Amino acid sequence: MAVKFITDSTSYLPRETRARYDIGVVPLSVTLDGQMFDDDALDYSPFYRALAASKSFPTSSQPAVSHFVDVFSAAAAKGDQVVAVFISSEMSGTYSTALLARDLVHERMPEAVIEIVDSRSNCMELGFALLAGVEAAEAGADIPGILAAIDARIARTRFLFVPDTLEYLKRGGRIGGASALMGALLQIRPILTVVDGKTDIFAKVRTKKRAFTEIVAAFQRDIDTKGGLGDVTGVVVHHIDDRAEGLVLAELVQSVTGHEVEVMTLGPAIGTHVGPGTAGLVYYTAEEMCK
Repeated sequence: MAVKFITDSTSYLPRETRARYDIGVVPLSVTLDGQMFDDDALDYSPFYRALAASKSFPTSSQPAVSHFVDVFSAAAAKGDQVVAVFISSEMSGTYSTALLARDLVHERMPEAVIEIVDSRSNCMELGFALLAGVEAAEAGADIPGILAAIDARIARTRFLFVPDTLEYLKRGGRIGGASALMGALLQIRPILTVVDGKTDIFAKVRTKKRAFTEIVAAFQRDIDTKGGLGDVTGVVVHHIDDRAEGLVLAELVQSVTGHEVEVMTLGPAIGTHVGPGTAGLVYYTAEEMCK
């Protein structure tokens, strides 16, 4: 019996990876000034141009329950078992909607095997968790083994990122107006991370250059103390509508790894809340990390 892997668009898995493993992706969307933007679009630049020109704050929407029902039902009808890994339940209602959809499918197809996993993160920290399940399945693991591999990967990943401005965090309610103002006055750049499914502060510095230096230093410490990288491909640099910044960070990371690092852009569902100019690093180590 085959295993069908499903995730949502905030994993930002490369399309070639999705095609190679036949990974299903359920897209989120964002609405700005009455126009809807697909978080799984091939080109995000129209959204970021609209965002720069607008005084409004976008609203993000999770997939409809019917979309999940259709995807789960199609897989079950083929006789596939489903393993679905989604954005943190602390960040989106996507996970809870998927659980509801699973219950609806089970009413018609009680024999269907549908496992829903809360990744406790997003972006390629979510993507790496899903890929751990894919790798386990390819190695012959059963469903419990696949789920154990996903959980193990989640415990071994870290996501560090620095926004270009605190304005989007303030507008999205992720940071208070007073804190944002004080941060701007003092030129504080928070290095952010994800802990227990929520965005948290990893460190505070004064410049973006210093933030990049601190991110790479933390990366170096982790691979030195946690058995090295889990895989030479288990490192990704993210950016939000600023590839030049992503390349700067990637070059610093490559000086540590000795390997080329993939640079990936992020779409509206995440970009809305952190803002253009953000850059960050996602990686996993051979051993569990303390976050």
